[in-house]
Amino acid sequence: MMKVKICGLMTPSDVAAVNTTSADFAGFVFAPGRHQITAATAQDLRQQLHPEIQTVGVFVHESINDILAIYRTGAIQIAQLHGGVDNEKVQALQAAGMQVIQVFVQQAIAADSPADYVMVDSGQGSGQTLDWSPLPTVHQPTILAGGLTPANVATAIQITRPAVVDVSSGVETDHHKDIQKIQAFVTNAKGAV
Repeated sequence: MMKVKICGLMTPSDVAAVNTTSADFAGFVFAPGRHQITAATAQDLRQQLHPEIQTVGVFVHESINDILAIYRTGAIQIAQLHGGVDNEKVQALQAAGMQVIQVFVQQAIAADSPADYVMVDSGQGSGQTLDWSPLPTVHQPTILAGGLTPANVATAIQITRPAVVDVSSGVETDHHKDIQKIQAFVTNAKGAV
């Protein structure tokens, strides 16, 4: 079954909206930007989130030690790494017990990536729609991100056949998570296969 990641959670109302769905992953952004939160906020939100929803920390150029410090608080289970990450960094986080999502822009996936998941995106959380062509075959589950919305996610899934779809701004209204859009996105994604 298709898995869904709702990213950019910042508030208890965001968490409450995700809790009404069958989303599989929730993303907390630690990289600078509009969705950035602190480790303390992530801990609070994690406690409010259904325990079966896995939490993902989104990082751009963070050190291994900084990522592991947040992981050890229990706020996140998975690290999503943007920004030309080398295999050694992925393996160091895995050695500490974390799962890792390695992000590649468009479809430039490195066949030798040791990551647990590979994500194909149009940029670092740009919200731009990805060129939907069949994804390269890799041994890890692939995650599709970039410009997904409730209206286009089913088509994107049918073309690209990812294991997971990831959305953030595509389920927002006026820069706030929208419960109806989140519910529609999850329903449309899980019904697309």
